[in-house]
Amino acid sequence: MKYRIIFAILLLLAVLALPFLLRKDAGGVKTNTDEADTVVIISAHSGPMKHELEQGFRKYYREKYGRDVVVDWRAPGGTSDIVRYIADRFEAEFRHYWNSDKSNPEWNAHIASSYSNPKVDSDIHADAEAKLARRKFLESEVGIGIDLFAGGGTYDQGKQASRGFAVDGGLQARHPEYFKPDVIPQKFGGDVIYDAGGRYYGVCLASFGICYNADRLKELAGLGAVPPKRWSDLGRPEFFNTVVTADPTKSGSANKCYETILQQAMHEAVPAGMKPQPEHLDRGWADGMNLIKRIMGNTRTITDSAGKVTRDVASGAAAVGMAIDFYGLTEQEWNAFQMGGKPVIFYVAPEGGTAVSADPIQLLRGAPNRKVAHAFLDFMIGLEGQKLLDFKLGTPGGPRKYALRRSPVRMDLYEDRYRDLRADPDYYPYRSGLSFTYHPEWTGRYFSMIRILIRCLTLDVQDELRYAWREIIKAGGPKAVPQAMAEFNRLPFAYREAAAAAASLQTSGTRSAVDVAEVCRKWSGEARKQYLKAASLAKVGK
Repeated sequence: MKYRIIFAILLLLAVLALPFLLRKDAGGVKTNTDEADTVVIISAHSGPMKHELEQGFRKYYREKYGRDVVVDWRAPGGTSDIVRYIADRFEAEFRHYWNSDKSNPEWNAHIASSYSNPKVDSDIHADAEAKLARRKFLESEVGIGIDLFAGGGTYDQGKQASRGFAVDGGLQARHPEYFKPDVIPQKFGGDVIYDAGGRYYGVCLASFGICYNADRLKELAGLGAVPPKRWSDLGRPEFFNTVVTADPTKSGSANKCYETILQQAMHEAVPAGMKPQPEHLDRGWADGMNLIKRIMGNTRTITDSAGKVTRDVASGAAAVGMAIDFYGLTEQEWNAFQMGGKPVIFYVAPEGGTAVSADPIQLLRGAPNRKVAHAFLDFMIGLEGQKLLDFKLGTPGGPRKYALRRSPVRMDLYEDRYRDLRADPDYYPYRSGLSFTYHPEWTGRYFSMIRILIRCLTLDVQDELRYAWREIIKAGGPKAVPQAMAEFNRLPFAYREAAAAAASLQTSGTRSAVDVAEVCRKWSGEARKQYLKAASLAKVGK
């Protein structure tokens, strides 16, 4: 009996060990973790992106430094979650640092709101306590146990930099040749590609467009649906209950897409050859925000990440969606492979142009593995990392397992000598973005407010919004019920009042988080009432 039990145990152990014994090498670089260096990166990048960058960096690091390296990825959520996490961790760590010096004043809410507030730097009215907290933080090496923040867009990383959470990564000093205007321009189309102070660097470029499912559009042909070509097409009545988009409060890239819609509407509101006047920008802002409301009224699904949009369209769960270029192109290629060369999902750049923005990386204050983090920055902006982004699978210097289809930030990667190696040889974002000029002075300073405003006017009142839009469509569309549409289109403020509206969302010495929440409740409450009124007017044909 005893031997049978022993035999059974050995057999069970053998079965458990079999998958490990037979497992094939995935083609990655093997690492001796006991003797390896480490770099800690917080990022919302996809699994394939992380895999290829990690494998490529391990190879690069071993060849350059003769040592193994472990990439420790951290992912508490999307970009908005990461930004909140970094801010919370820095406050906790700086508070501990502050309290360790008994000569400092006792920690309080004023210090907490001042140490990372860039306005304190130039505010002549800031008190001594605020100035002291800010100075001590910027002079410190307080860290949060993380080396790099990758992805998220230049707005969020720029905000991290201004708060003091990010520091100079030193790339300009180590590799000035990378930052020549014909390699990596400092700005393009009005958007910043890298910070002049080295606190963030664009790694790849992204633009925004439309994806659609051709089979679903055939089903909707009776309603007049045709392949969308412009942002405004996504707000057409025939696309009711067929659109998928991402939540701008969870996805920074989704919010950038909505900002692009606003920018285009404001640009189109300015007569050709004229300088923008307040009334032009007011009209463009209203047109753009109301288009966003119609798009949200058409939604079938609102996802928590931009990457899920194209999957919903490819599966047929939605007919059309707002997509980032690399997600759209990758899904189209994969769908073509699945469908024997005949894809059903297509990605198109919208007519009228689209913004091109950088997806950056930055070194965080107090990075525990600074030298390794510097090496990772060198890798990402060097040819080794840039080739991984858009070279074909299996090409020299290209990815080994996943084609990433991300547009490199370096202009020299678009030269003819690399054309046959690139996954998208005809796609040149520096050219596609020429037809669209981003005006940061119009909406850049309101980026955070835009996501909150969209939440209040659409996400928090989604049922009422869809109800109103459905009744307007049933009544014959916007032109058939002008009073209902006028009610639907009301906004809580005009563009010329945007600065005051944005200020009302900021906490200060006289405004608490409760005051900010009250502003949001007011916007949502008014929107709910107007949508219900619009629905009632539409029902009686007004």
